[in-house]
Amino acid sequence: MHMSDALISTAVGTALWAGSGATIFKSSSKIKETLEANKVPLMGVMGAFVFAGQMINFAIPGTGSSGHIGGGILLAALLGPYAGFITLAAVLLIQALFFGDGGLLAYGCNLFNMGVFTCFVAYPLIFKPILNKGVNRSKLILASVLAVVLGLQMGAFGVVLETLFSGKTELPFTTFVLLMQPIHLAIGLVEGLVTAAVLAFLWQARPELLEIESKKNTSPSGDLKKVIGVLLGISLFVGGGVSLLASSNPDGLEWAMIKTSGSAELESDSPVHEFFASIQEKTAVLPDYGFKNASEDSGAIGTSVSGLIGAGVTMFIVIGFGITAHRRKRGKSANEEIRQ
Repeated sequence: MHMSDALISTAVGTALWAGSGATIFKSSSKIKETLEANKVPLMGVMGAFVFAGQMINFAIPGTGSSGHIGGGILLAALLGPYAGFITLAAVLLIQALFFGDGGLLAYGCNLFNMGVFTCFVAYPLIFKPILNKGVNRSKLILASVLAVVLGLQMGAFGVVLETLFSGKTELPFTTFVLLMQPIHLAIGLVEGLVTAAVLAFLWQARPELLEIESKKNTSPSGDLKKVIGVLLGISLFVGGGVSLLASSNPDGLEWAMIKTSGSAELESDSPVHEFFASIQEKTAVLPDYGFKNASEDSGAIGTSVSGLIGAGVTMFIVIGFGITAHRRKRGKSANEEIRQ
């Protein structure tokens, strides 16, 4: 559900940049106060995991469409909403800059649709209340599916509203919304089950890794290094190998656009759009997750390389942010002790 710049006006793009930017600032401040050292490597590896997971488009039977995970609920459930949001922000920025996946002007829209609705609405209002009185496998499945579906439905509706306020007459509101919501309901059901499977595995291995369980001071039940290693291995395997099996069908947004306007792409030639496009053209070293001007024979290699590089870069950037935040937290605590 990555929006391109052509789908939004400069005013809408700027407004959502401001909203998402303010949320990044607030989340960063919270992380500096609350982030524990053992969450830093988990932030990094989960960033890599979500990056790799978003490369896997799964077909939606009978529709000719496909979808991929968003990862917001998964990240919030393990890292908390603030660290989860920052991790997703890094994933989406790397995708836009290095791979041309989602527009730079539309970055604020994409982050709001995929991150704010999941981390700060669906997670606290749906996911946590279901598990507040105790965690078990059935509750994890229920919480994951309901929270992911709700978050994705809000995100899909956000896309429709953003195109409406941008004056995109090629995508009439009624037709567009009646296509966007059902297809993303199907995508959300699949993502919800994937999210539940990952969370159930981690809960079984280390219950305290779930944010809601960590507050109960659950005693460690396994080796964190092994869990991190498994997640990293899965991320690299998915990004470098399983990504080759991704469906070639248009994703839910593209499918809805084709059904509505007859095309998965819209045109926009404003100076602001051209400015952001010129930046992206220079920074996207692996556009569309492949080599520039590559032959068809090298397509598979380009996809694998993109998956491995993207997952690795995401992990190191997120870990770097986490280490910096934790050091500032520790430095602040030391200064407070000195004052006392």
